[in-house]
Amino acid sequence: MPPEAVGLIAHTGKPGAAELVRRLQADFERAGVGVRLEDATARLIGAETGWDVNRLGRETDLLVVLGGDGTILNVVSRLGDQMKPVFGINIGSLGFLTCLNSSAAEEAVAAIVRGEYSYSERALLCVEIGREGDWREEALGLNDVVISRGEISRLIRLRTRVNGEPLTEYNADGLVIATPTGSTAYSLSAGGPILAPQSGVFVITPICPHVLTNRSVIVEDSSTIEVEASEPDHPVYVTIDGRSPLNLEFGRTVRIRKAAKTLPLAVLPGVSFFSVVRQKLKWSGSTI
Repeated sequence: MPPEAVGLIAHTGKPGAAELVRRLQADFERAGVGVRLEDATARLIGAETGWDVNRLGRETDLLVVLGGDGTILNVVSRLGDQMKPVFGINIGSLGFLTCLNSSAAEEAVAAIVRGEYSYSERALLCVEIGREGDWREEALGLNDVVISRGEISRLIRLRTRVNGEPLTEYNADGLVIATPTGSTAYSLSAGGPILAPQSGVFVITPICPHVLTNRSVIVEDSSTIEVEASEPDHPVYVTIDGRSPLNLEFGRTVRIRKAAKTLPLAVLPGVSFFSVVRQKLKWSGSTI
């Protein structure tokens, strides 16, 4: 069903962002679709009224995000409990989470106005830090949770459990716990597998492990994953979707579970996850 109102959110540092916002706003309004601008996006084009992302989530039907995958991650972090469908338009090359690049803006508007798109429901991570009886929810994550060392260049030890059962104690630079969406990000760089968006699993990938037999482990997304530092003398940090790191105090645990909410990510007909993977990773097949 076509939206009655859309929210426009742009990465304001991208070249050409202001021109694209003005063009999309005009195109949507000509088609009878109401447009609400996010605060920084409104300032970018000199508009008088802008809304914060959480309010856009409450009062629009679809969020059109102009930027890259990182821009979408930032929007998800700011939506909080107002998770809304996201249609991504990349300013630059095609990303894993975006539908089209900016050169196809007219096509994007036409698809939205006609309702010619569907949603890929993307799992989110719920991240808590604490100890039994004293848990504090930190944030939702779309891509991954990274537990890593501080500035000192030395390995850290991380005791890891899945559903209460010990998995192993990693001696590594860190650990990445990724959703299928995040499997093409840091986890992939660390040697993890690519997971299809609807595979219903998470992946635990060590970063430069000391023991070479420590490899990625795939677990059901109904699992509870717990990680804690084994040594009190070395700082350990938790980073959710690349945001500001949180200090993991010794004696406290990171608990990661599937969130109750999902992110409805817009998908155009004829554009599959694997077609994007082939393009992004330059899988052109054998030349023989």
